[in-house]
Amino acid sequence: MSEKIQVAVLGATGVVGQRFVRRLAEHPWFQIAHLAASGRSAGKRYSEACEWRLDGEPYAGLGHCVLEDADPALAIAPVVFSALDTEVARELEPAYARAGALVFSNAAAFRMEEDVPLLVPEVNPEHLALLAGQRARRGWSGGILTNPNCTTTVLVLALAPLHAAFGVEAVLMTSMQAASGAGYPGVSSLDLMGNVIPFIKGEESKVEIETAKLLGRFRDGRVEDALLAVSALCHRVPVLDGHTEAVSVRLKGNPSPEQVREVLDAWRPEPQRLGLPSAPPVPIRLHEAENRPQVRRDVEQDAGMSIHVGRIRRCPVLGVKFSLLGHNTERGAAGGSVLNAELALSQGWV
Repeated sequence: MSEKIQVAVLGATGVVGQRFVRRLAEHPWFQIAHLAASGRSAGKRYSEACEWRLDGEPYAGLGHCVLEDADPALAIAPVVFSALDTEVARELEPAYARAGALVFSNAAAFRMEEDVPLLVPEVNPEHLALLAGQRARRGWSGGILTNPNCTTTVLVLALAPLHAAFGVEAVLMTSMQAASGAGYPGVSSLDLMGNVIPFIKGEESKVEIETAKLLGRFRDGRVEDALLAVSALCHRVPVLDGHTEAVSVRLKGNPSPEQVREVLDAWRPEPQRLGLPSAPPVPIRLHEAENRPQVRRDVEQDAGMSIHVGRIRRCPVLGVKFSLLGHNTERGAAGGSVLNAELALSQGWV
């Protein structure tokens, strides 16, 4: 691109906001013009308002930048990345959309609205067309796009090629989710260390509902949810970053594990064909070793943007089962939103 597009980051001081800043600081298409935060942080330098919690250069070299109020009258840009909490997002994101910004949201506030794209670029790029109806109905010159819950993102990236090749009928997924998925400071160390917590508020229903929308078909200006049964069991475990999922799936035609492996290995969807900057060269990394994938060895590969599948084998109940791993705060949060923006730009929505 001859000229970078100006962007704003809302909620820049939080766990996901910091990952947005680090990803965007050297992005080839986007340039950070505004860092916005809550009223108590506005007016402070970025380095004064939050404690940097990521590897690499502190504050991605932007510690001197002065934080602004999250107000579209003050921090408007053509592209806005939102790491806001859900309730705050419900109020502020439409204000930015009305002001003409295309908001790429990591919040849950608008994910299940009929006219809001719930997007994983490799899975359902055609759902971007919902923006046309959204703008017409709401009178916005901008718009809102969302990425799914991080656990759903990891799951649906593995299911999408199987659904296209065979058809997914039923899924049983048990997750082992990283502590970073709860934000900072998250779950108390006395509760989590040496423990497994078999409840994450709202998580199971999000996975079950969002998966059907993501795998749904866009037709006549709307998305028809996929007809499949999803049962999710979600657990918090003492891991920093990376969600592991144990997946059993019933596929039409009862394909063999070898056929499943071939489909996953050959999958090269739209972001890879377009060569989008944040798209991993291989969206699904397959593992041969019986003890892989593992969080400590695999989750940071491809800057956390690929998912990892191993132990593909017969399931005596549903047909096929496998182990699945993905980075919750990169692929499932900041990196996923940035990839959404790259796809939207490549298709002319920005």
